[in-house]
Amino acid sequence: TFTLPSNISLNEGRRLVPRITEILRRYPEVQEVLSQLGRPEDGTDPTLTNNLEFFVRLKPLEDWPADLRSLGDVIDDLHRGLAELPGAEVNFSQPIRDNVNENISGQFGQIALKLYGDDLRQLQEIAERTKDSIGGVDGVADLGIVKSSEIPQIQVEPERAALGRYGLDMEDFQHALQAALGGQPVEVFWDGEARFDVVLRYPAAARADVEKIRKLRIAAQEGITVPLEMLAQVGVGRGRAAISRENGHRYIGIRMNVRGRDLGSFVNEARQRVVAQVPLPTGLNMEWGGEFESKERAMQRLTLVVPVALLITLALLFNAFGSFAPAVLVLFNVPFALVGGVAGLVWMNMPLSVSAAVGFIALIGQASLNGVLVLSAIIERQKNGELLDVAIRRGCRDRLRPVLMTAALAALGLVPAAMSRAIGSEVQRPIAVVIVGGTISASLLTLVVLPVLYRLWVPFVARFSSWSRPSATPRE
Repeated sequence: TFTLPSNISLNEGRRLVPRITEILRRYPEVQEVLSQLGRPEDGTDPTLTNNLEFFVRLKPLEDWPADLRSLGDVIDDLHRGLAELPGAEVNFSQPIRDNVNENISGQFGQIALKLYGDDLRQLQEIAERTKDSIGGVDGVADLGIVKSSEIPQIQVEPERAALGRYGLDMEDFQHALQAALGGQPVEVFWDGEARFDVVLRYPAAARADVEKIRKLRIAAQEGITVPLEMLAQVGVGRGRAAISRENGHRYIGIRMNVRGRDLGSFVNEARQRVVAQVPLPTGLNMEWGGEFESKERAMQRLTLVVPVALLITLALLFNAFGSFAPAVLVLFNVPFALVGGVAGLVWMNMPLSVSAAVGFIALIGQASLNGVLVLSAIIERQKNGELLDVAIRRGCRDRLRPVLMTAALAALGLVPAAMSRAIGSEVQRPIAVVIVGGTISASLLTLVVLPVLYRLWVPFVARFSSWSRPSATPRE
């Protein structure tokens, strides 16, 4: 998506389309290019004439150049080529992702920063300074101010003293001006089932230019009419092409994407920089949203989901063993799985995301299953009369194959997803990497650390029981 200068015409935009298309077709990974200038004729997308979108269809991954291994590499490659176009802001995204981001924050981009206030000129100034401040943060991409263009406008500023002299209040004046320039519905006309408003409006010749608008006659008291220029200041100025509102407040949005780092650390650094460099005047508020806002909400839910999952797992383990202590001991196996999951994320250079957190939740069940397999075999052999050390060695040997088979089933099945670089793998890869790494570490450590913990736990329980048991001969 290109945001062209605000004063560009459709004809000038059409001259840019072949040039940009030729640039995009230079790249061997590009298969097809489709362009859209302005907005659709059905009015479903309320964009301006300076909005230019290109839908780029890519070839299959195996047909890409060898140095391009991900969608991020393709975007960086295209961005360098489009840098030769001066004065155009470029934003790379995908159609479905655009729709999701627009539903979340009302604008495109992974992160949406909104400045709320009443004075549009002050908002615009603060937005420009905020944009310059964020531009120095590492990882920022496609940074731009949303709908910041200005267009020539006829501006009418009423003079309250003049209105009072002719017995007009502000409501009467606005009503008359609306009827003169915009039209006022006065009746309804029915043609069968079709309903049409009959609108009263001054003829086009009476409002063709600023001078004629100044001479418009506004009805006052006692049936007299007064020229508009005697009631208000009429002139030509520049104003915003669109005024965005949310929750009853005006706002200006700043959109941005993040590449090469995680959203959380980027937003924290950007917040600190903006607070230090752009102090907000009284009456202005700032709000960070977009995908980052959804991620924060998801992480807050996970802070509740993870403890609940652990409690449910503990209850199921207690039901399986019939004792609280072995159930807690099996839960100690969960951190062993987390070690492998964290190591997998570090090895793949991936941040902790919501997808990765879901993978960690899945590991709780996998790690608990391995612990139940090993510990149940050891306890069963103890019940059959075997010594503790013998029961531990033989129990681990008996459960070696089931534990390894379970790990192989969970890990090997997700290896293709963990190693995938195809478009759309950004969601599945964190889950797969966490489960593969966590399953491997949980399986290895379950066969080593869990038996050791059980070996230390049994004598401790026996000693505690002997301390708490009353002596057969009471002391005098």
